[in-house]
Amino acid sequence: MRSTGAVAQASGVSDAASLLDSLSFEPMTPTAYLDRAAAAHGERVGVVDGELRFTYTELRDRCMRLAGALAPLASERPVAVLAPNTHVLLEANFGVPWAGSALVAINTRLSAGEVAYILEHSKAAVLVHDPVFDELVDTVLARLPSPPVRIRSGAEYEDLLAAAEPLHRTPSDERSLLSINYTSGTTGRPKGVMYHHRGAFLQAVAMTAHTGLTPSSVHLWTLPMFHCNGWCFPWAVTAAAATHVCLPKVDPAEVWRLIREEGVTHLNGAPTVLSMIAYAAGASPLSGPPVRVATGGAPPSPAILRRMAELGFEVTHLYGLTETYGPAMLCDWRPEWDSADAEAQARLKARQGVGNIISCVPRVIADDGTDVPADGVTTGQIALRGNNIMLGYLDDPEATLAAAPDGWFRTGDIGVIHPDGYVELRDRSKDVIISGGENIASVEVEQAIMDHPAVLEAAVIAVPDERWGEVPAAFVTLQEGASATEEEIREHVRGRLARFKAPKTVTFGDLPKTSTGKIQKFVLRDKAWAGHERRIQ
Repeated sequence: MRSTGAVAQASGVSDAASLLDSLSFEPMTPTAYLDRAAAAHGERVGVVDGELRFTYTELRDRCMRLAGALAPLASERPVAVLAPNTHVLLEANFGVPWAGSALVAINTRLSAGEVAYILEHSKAAVLVHDPVFDELVDTVLARLPSPPVRIRSGAEYEDLLAAAEPLHRTPSDERSLLSINYTSGTTGRPKGVMYHHRGAFLQAVAMTAHTGLTPSSVHLWTLPMFHCNGWCFPWAVTAAAATHVCLPKVDPAEVWRLIREEGVTHLNGAPTVLSMIAYAAGASPLSGPPVRVATGGAPPSPAILRRMAELGFEVTHLYGLTETYGPAMLCDWRPEWDSADAEAQARLKARQGVGNIISCVPRVIADDGTDVPADGVTTGQIALRGNNIMLGYLDDPEATLAAAPDGWFRTGDIGVIHPDGYVELRDRSKDVIISGGENIASVEVEQAIMDHPAVLEAAVIAVPDERWGEVPAAFVTLQEGASATEEEIREHVRGRLARFKAPKTVTFGDLPKTSTGKIQKFVLRDKAWAGHERRIQ
């Protein structure tokens, strides 16, 4: 027989369960971080954009007014934005979702044809653009049978906000569409990668935690906000109630000025951006705490990591793709590595690392889908899974299924997994050079070349060869005022790697790059293989 006390306890549990059932849980959305920042830090400066300064209270009001202006124009269809790193694009990361629309942030280096394709494919109802793109937008809209409503930032944009009623919509489903990010389209048409609110909310948490953002932080926008929604840092910086410092263009002199005058504590960028900063004319060691830098897009060379450390920057290597909301892995630094020498530390930092706090443990898999041994030698394809994997490709279910046939997203990158669980990239699968039956990792050769004191940047690709099928060729940019010969570079590599890995040719000059600073190897490859059929012996 149950006691009176037991009955009362059971009743209490039942009442509590009933109460919990009646509670309304808010769906996860990264736009909620602005609500929190305005409530907790409303009077503090949230945005610096040239002469402009907005507090978090002002930023939230502007974003709600943007939502109010966009809602009747878009009718919940996507809203595209073509703008550099200004307050306009930052505001769109909050205002567009609050209008009930998906944000399409467009790469600012695309051609008119590419922009037109994205607007048509995404079915964007509105295009907000910076005046610097007036001519491009004229051309784009003339090509479209049903062009979107055009809003020009500046006076027109400000008048629109001033006249609008504030609006603040939240999603009923946290896995509903938040934004569409288009891949670079190195082959064929770019794909529209769909992000959901939950993924961006959690990715922002991960970026805040891993980079140590706090209300005291000052984040300089050296990474394009259009790239994977700025790796979710528009929301991450806001979640920390840190200060956004907008930078429309990466000008090394301006970067150094802002670091010193605005007290910058954090910035992100590709290794090429780091090189621009590290070897700028005004570069000199910083005083005070180190500036925390997150880098990704390509493996940073040990040489650039050493140089950044000398200048007072603490660099963390991140790895990810558009399909993973930006960084899915990071080279999480271990305290026991502090005692290693500088060379060993630089090489450890160049690894891609382990999954971030919202990702599953990354895998390196063989062709049959099984895990390769964690020996640091056996290569396989890097596969990822977790809360920061895309919803899929817009209107392309076949490509979505091919990308994740068993629920694990196939990155197309070749790597190894070390005994300590850290993943290290060896190559893009299409960039593996197979010469005379021997596999050569272009990344390995690039990093050997980058260790030469005269070298600023390097890219290595396979080029056709009558005897070996293909051989490595290097394309090198030298430091300003430095000199080196083709033979010097080859001998430098031979002193570090097997002789067959040394580039057969070395071409000096500027390298083609994307707007995010990533070297466009496909441009070099297409030129080298024009008129040749690739054959591997």
